Amino acid sequence: MTQDYKTKVLIIGSGPAGYTAAIYAARAGLNPMMVAGIEPGGQLMITTEVENYPGFAEIQGPQLMENMREQAEKVGTQIVSDMIVDVDFDNRPFTAKDDSGNTYTADTVIISTGAKARWLGLDSEYKFQGLGVSACATCDGFFFRDQHVAVIGGGNSAVEEALFLTNFCSKVTLVHRRDELRAEKVMQDRLFANEKVEVVWDSVVEEVVGVGHGEGDTPGMTGIRVKNVKTDEISEIECQGMFVAIGHDPATQLFKDKLDMDDEGYLIVEPGTPRTKIAGVFAAGDVADKIYRQAVTAAGMGCMAALDADKYLSVNGSH
Repeated sequence: MTQDYKTKVLIIGSGPAGYTAAIYAARAGLNPMMVAGIEPGGQLMITTEVENYPGFAEIQGPQLMENMREQAEKVGTQIVSDMIVDVDFDNRPFTAKDDSGNTYTADTVIISTGAKARWLGLDSEYKFQGLGVSACATCDGFFFRDQHVAVIGGGNSAVEEALFLTNFCSKVTLVHRRDELRAEKVMQDRLFANEKVEVVWDSVVEEVVGVGHGEGDTPGMTGIRVKNVKTDEISEIECQGMFVAIGHDPATQLFKDKLDMDDEGYLIVEPGTPRTKIAGVFAAGDVADKIYRQAVTAAGMGCMAALDADKYLSVNGSH
């Protein structure tokens, strides 16, 4: 049986941004509702060790998300395990429907649907996620101190990741499927000038090799098997880590033609705020941030969104 819900604050999506927004909104007495989405907790649910979130010297990504969820519920957030499939921002109060047919009427909406890293689509890549395979050098680069890692990609993100990793790693091999990079010229110059970096051109990753869970020895990747797309020659690169840097896809399809987006699909917000073009609708976390993409910055934006929602409700007499 479907239900109709009414709330002052509807949070679409979870993760650090959504949970933090929920905590602040609940503590402000706004009784927020969260529809957690198809993958509650977001990208941190596939992250193992987290060492860069303030207050936790070391914690597993899923545990950090569970802690946030419990805290949000403890202070009064109602969390629904479903996903929003339709929204109406043209009329006030705003309305949304979930996949089960439930309707939500809300005075304000906070969007925290996040973004997903693009992966290569290899079974072995999935097998070694958290065992050497990552999509975030800022998050995981420290774990590969004095080791050899590979970066996959050829755009600005890949070059940035490779250069960042040279601060920790003994060697960084950039694997690119073409014979020239797409990154900006100044960044390419920095990359080619770095003695720790080697570029493997015209090549794609065929397989990640190593020892998986339950296969005997200490689990972890030991290298990647690559194929030259011009010669079909197969070779193996010994390395302890692989960083996939071929872009991210924000989860914004639901908001197409309803909110402003950039050419990559990220929601556009007023600089320095989580405010979208529609008053009362806010966007927080990776859904609007393609630069930093960190749990702590997402949480900060979630806090900002909740504070702005509270202010909007006060000004508009809905508090």
